[in-house]
Amino acid sequence: MLRLARESIPRTQTTMAEALDVDLGTLQGWESGRRPLANMKAGALLSLRRRLGLLGADPRVVGLLDPAMDADQIIGAALDAPEELDLHPLASWVHTRDTAHMLAWALTGLAPPALASRVPAPRRGPSALAPQLGIGERAQFFENLRDTAEAARSPAGGALLHRQALYLASYDRGPAAASWTAQALHARRGVLARRGWSEHWAEARSTATALARLGDPQPLRDFIERSLADDDTAEAANLNYWAYWLGGVRLPQSDDRFMRDRELTAWDPVTLLRGLVRGFHYAPGYVDLYAHTLWALLIAHPWLPAAAKGLAGELEARTERVLDGNGISERSRRELNVVHYVLRDRI
Repeated sequence: MLRLARESIPRTQTTMAEALDVDLGTLQGWESGRRPLANMKAGALLSLRRRLGLLGADPRVVGLLDPAMDADQIIGAALDAPEELDLHPLASWVHTRDTAHMLAWALTGLAPPALASRVPAPRRGPSALAPQLGIGERAQFFENLRDTAEAARSPAGGALLHRQALYLASYDRGPAAASWTAQALHARRGVLARRGWSEHWAEARSTATALARLGDPQPLRDFIERSLADDDTAEAANLNYWAYWLGGVRLPQSDDRFMRDRELTAWDPVTLLRGLVRGFHYAPGYVDLYAHTLWALLIAHPWLPAAAKGLAGELEARTERVLDGNGISERSRRELNVVHYVLRDRI
């Protein structure tokens, strides 16, 4: 990420090192990962971020330094698992979509959508085009992550660690790994069977979305019908979770309790609408969850289409394309028809 920030100015490593008043080896160590930025003193890191802005670095790239360092911490913990489960980074905060995208970049080579225009073209030489782990490290990452998910099933392990480790394990698409993950997820079918809000609601949601990632959308559709729709607390939890996941809740959350806020006051509805609209086509396996969440957001805030006409127009076009296709549930089709009607009526 630091390299992308430098190239967005643009500067060479030599001129960038001079501008930051560090030696070339230090800058190269930061960019290669030999000297992780997360190991810097807080004041020095803050100064670096501000200096990047003054030098003209793309603010979107600079803004992704934090989730990149979060991803580094998670990868480091998975490669060298801490003995105490409560010290694992997946046990101490709820990670966001930006962090998940950074992890996917390292694990699968798929660049985050926010960086699609910034990832450099192939070049000669050994310079890496992505922060992708090698085959051996990737295998070790997933093996340790699965062990962590198993260990976290115990009462002392922590629900947050278990659900986040299990969700990330679904990024491993090898045949044996996919089979293990599917079995581990289906072993949690008890939480998927609960109706409405419960203390296991967040785990059930993560389980259903991970199965959708593996190509099985039915548990997610069942979750929407059984554990989300028509339950006010669950509907609020889903909107709160989406707002946090998409970066609309600025304060980091150490557990899932923030989801129970029925007042919906911790985030801006326009920001959530923007995130949902822009991400609608990135995750076809989750189209039913997107559809229901958009419907619920417009029911809770019917003024949104008039207040954000550009986003509403974009959503109307995307809704039409989804409705013209196949692969969505009957509930999703009904709810998207309502969304489409509201958009045409309010824009």
